Amino acid sequence: MAAFSAKDVKDLREMTGCGMMDCKKALTEADGDKDKAVEILREKGLATAAKKSGRIASEGIVKSYINGNVGVVVEVNSETDFVAKNAEFQEFVGDIAKTVADAAPADVEALKATSFGEGTIGELLTEKIAKIGENMNIRRFERIETTGVVVDYIHAAGKIGVLVEADAPADNADVNEALKNVAMQIAAMSPKYLSSADVPEDYKAHEMEILIAQAKNDPKNASKPDNILEKMVQGRLNKELKEVCLLEQLYVKAENKESVAQYLDAVGKKVGAPVVLKSFVRFETGEGLEKKEDDFAAEVASMVK
Repeated sequence: MAAFSAKDVKDLREMTGCGMMDCKKALTEADGDKDKAVEILREKGLATAAKKSGRIASEGIVKSYINGNVGVVVEVNSETDFVAKNAEFQEFVGDIAKTVADAAPADVEALKATSFGEGTIGELLTEKIAKIGENMNIRRFERIETTGVVVDYIHAAGKIGVLVEADAPADNADVNEALKNVAMQIAAMSPKYLSSADVPEDYKAHEMEILIAQAKNDPKNASKPDNILEKMVQGRLNKELKEVCLLEQLYVKAENKESVAQYLDAVGKKVGAPVVLKSFVRFETGEGLEKKEDDFAAEVASMVK
């Protein structure tokens, strides 16, 4: 067996950015010679992954996975939308979602260290970067394990992913359809909270300050005292909360003006048991990330030079 230590494997990993298992295999093949191991990794295209790690990856997809009472949604980013549509990339993201469901890792770093095949998820990520030729990043995931029901919804081929958890009868077609409808509402309306009871008091106070300042800037309110202004803007705050709280939002598919809470209450009466929303997760691909700006003129100029 080749003579090399765990430190040699660690050093090679730091030199190349490759996975621990790939480095170990390369050192074994190179009989412990680090320089030769680097060449082996380069020949396999794995060492190139380190060079790609600095590129902006703000495209990608969101995928979900449901297995009984466990639901998962995960976002994995790539540099371009073209790669996000690649079948191998999508299969990779699906494998990640299933791994999260089965292994229940605590965070992304724990996920990367989770075993998959002959290596780990992190090593598989490095291999995919080298093979597909773009930087990729496992950005985030959420896992819901419930005693009730969990449903998923994916919008626009992975641009938005939603999980909804509820205390409700399992394996009921009406309940599943209702929760799927609510998931679509979440995708479209992007609520911040489940209900107004979940809104932090500091958020309400901050919004109240803004609304009062806006009211004071109106010349018509110049002579009105603060307590009167507070009563005036309370209605505006309540209206704003209805827009950011899921259960108080108007249900978009309703013909009448019923809220999401009223819609679910009607479904509960229909099936003979309450349908109570407990939580939801909404991921939108690339939200909050720096976007890559392509300068095609500069790119062409650099090719000419």
